[in-house]
Amino acid sequence: MFDMMGMMGKMKELQAKMKEAQDNLKNITVEAESGAGMVKAKANGQRKLLSIEIDPTLLKAENAEMISDLVVAAVNKALDEAGEKGQEELKKQTSGLMPNIPGLDLSNFGL
Repeated sequence: MFDMMGMMGKMKELQAKMKEAQDNLKNITVEAESGAGMVKAKANGQRKLLSIEIDPTLLKAENAEMISDLVVAAVNKALDEAGEKGQEELKKQTSGLMPNIPGLDLSNFGL
């Protein structure tokens, strides 16, 4: 017989674990660089940009386009890495609570 109360309990447990995992994402930080380290971007597991560092030797008017390209590259790399780490954290936190469904995308749960 189908255990509706048991299923509801599992859903509440899953909701609590997902909330905890989402809250923990802000504590995950990654740093990525471009231009051999001349531009660095730091992001968290919520895919929020935390900081940008630009080597002062780049800060010349004639380097404006290159700086823009390096910033975009570093930020995109940091956000990608932060997203991957966030997904890993969500999977770790919800391990055993959700069925292993191939192709299940957890990105809608806070990333």
